[in-house]
Amino acid sequence: MSGMEGGADIALRLQKYTEGTFSGLLNSPTTVEMHNQLVCFSVRDLEDELRPIAIYSIVSYIWNVVRSELKKRILVIDEAWWLMQHEDSAKFIFALVKRCRKYYLGVTTITQDVNDFLVSPYGQAIVNNSALQMLLRQSPAAIDLIQKTFVLTEGEKYLLLESGVGEGIFFAGNRHAAIKIVASYTEDQLITTDPRQLLEIAEAKKEFDEQREAEEEETEITNS
Repeated sequence: MSGMEGGADIALRLQKYTEGTFSGLLNSPTTVEMHNQLVCFSVRDLEDELRPIAIYSIVSYIWNVVRSELKKRILVIDEAWWLMQHEDSAKFIFALVKRCRKYYLGVTTITQDVNDFLVSPYGQAIVNNSALQMLLRQSPAAIDLIQKTFVLTEGEKYLLLESGVGEGIFFAGNRHAAIKIVASYTEDQLITTDPRQLLEIAEAKKEFDEQREAEEEETEITNS
């Protein structure tokens, strides 16, 4: 494009994605195996400027895959509030939620910032189109909007303000039920993000590896 009349400006804008700072993400074929039973896309480590492009590419790919073959699938979108900050991605996710049942797809949106999710008109619409909903402990700053959106009683409102870990309210249609989720030891070890627990797990793994190496060395000495 740099050699075309009127294309120099566009070429300059694209250069950072092909050869410059942001090259390496979009300037070559993917190396990710897309045919596995479980595929995870993470944009955690991307620069803020790249995230909208990456998210658009990801959701477009997912939608094309879903429409190409009728198959039972589930799409889980974590930190969905971030998508609501950008109108294009918010609009796309809303359209996906509206049409997904036709293609045998279930969509689950997860967010820690419910208030940020609900301030978007598309976020509100996604909640209204959700068959099942679950709320865990909420902050006082967000509770009034949440109470209005989910039609909570005063008792349910204070339950969410005072809930412990894993406690909250489950919604199925017009039915509300207080719940408590208790993870098994194995589940807790796999999903915990508590820094203290992560350090304990790393230390235990290190001790186990050292013990195994010592046993292997002892076995080799015995055999020799």
